Amino acid sequence: MNTKLSIERLTVALGAEVRGMSLRNVDADQIETIKSLLLEHQVLFFPEQYLDIDTHVALGEHFGPLDAHPNLENPFTQHPQVFELAASHGGVADEWHSDISFSPEPAMMSILNMIECPAVGGDTMWANTTAAYDALSAPLRDLCDGLTALHDATPHGKPETNAIHPVVRAHPETGRKSLFVNEHFTRRIVELSHEESELLLGYLARWIAQPRFCVRYRWLKGAIAIWDNRCTQHFVVGDFGEQRIIQRVTVMGDKPESMEAPRWKPYTRQEVVGATSRYDQQLNEALGREVRTLESNRKPGAGS
Repeated sequence: MNTKLSIERLTVALGAEVRGMSLRNVDADQIETIKSLLLEHQVLFFPEQYLDIDTHVALGEHFGPLDAHPNLENPFTQHPQVFELAASHGGVADEWHSDISFSPEPAMMSILNMIECPAVGGDTMWANTTAAYDALSAPLRDLCDGLTALHDATPHGKPETNAIHPVVRAHPETGRKSLFVNEHFTRRIVELSHEESELLLGYLARWIAQPRFCVRYRWLKGAIAIWDNRCTQHFVVGDFGEQRIIQRVTVMGDKPESMEAPRWKPYTRQEVVGATSRYDQQLNEALGREVRTLESNRKPGAGS
């Protein structure tokens, strides 16, 4: 490891700021150092890097195949391997999420370049979902271990784009368990009723977002953040009115796996089919099941 490297741990839960390493033209040893530090701290911050777009992409390619975004277009910068968000175009990710969890193979890592940021505000928070899982009571951990959840791209207007993942996943490199549900993309616990699912997902979302599991980073232009989507979630604090532009390369190649198979079959409604059956419609479609609901009686062309 570079003897000039300075690593400042930011919270007990996760996060470290790294100085003394230029991310331009990184060599194999530096990539291994970054990988090792990422497993230890889950999210890394590299101030004052000022990478151009090609250097940013080249950095990401050291870690795996890249994808810009399957659903959203960039507002300004057109590049097939870069995803861009601008606050002036609604690009403020102010719900907790793990990147692209609606895909059968979600993002493994993300590398963010802060292009323009407010003088104050617009911080990003990350949560350690491994620590959040470990802190649950034993009975609740046991319940979550046996469940799966439906994720979809409803926030992007594509609810039909979805995937089912374990509620608790195992990290492929460390073997540690972490919660893999989030308020932005997770719609339903597959094995629970709608009402039960709403209660558990709401509880887990609030649990994960507790300050004791989080780090909050104040941005400066030119900073780079690298995080592990397999054991973190993140959230942008929407407390600003100025422009904020980020560019992200997304390292793909992940496939969430559990240490055990689901312990229960997918939920099947026991009551008479009625108006509330609509809450199960998306789950039934994702599972390939045909179940009649009140919507089945809609007149052709009727809007309500």
